[in-house]
Amino acid sequence: MQPIETIQVETPTVGCDGGGGALGHPLVYLTLGKDGRVECPYCSRQYVLKEGAKTGTHGH
Repeated sequence: MQPIETIQVETPTVGCDGGGGALGHPLVYLTLGKDGRVECPYCSRQYVLKEGAKTGTHGH
C-alpha cells in the first residue's frame, strides 16, 4: 500500500483530480476545515494549509 500523499496549499479551496491520467478521478473541489486540512474522498490525498498562508477569510 502506498503512503498517503500530503500536499501543502496556499488557498482554502483546492481542486483534486487524483493526479489525472488513467489513475485519476473526477475533479472535485474541497474546502479546508478550520484545522487547515482536508482529505480527498476519492484518493485520500491530504491537503494542508502552508504555514503562514492567508486563507482569505475576513475577521469581521
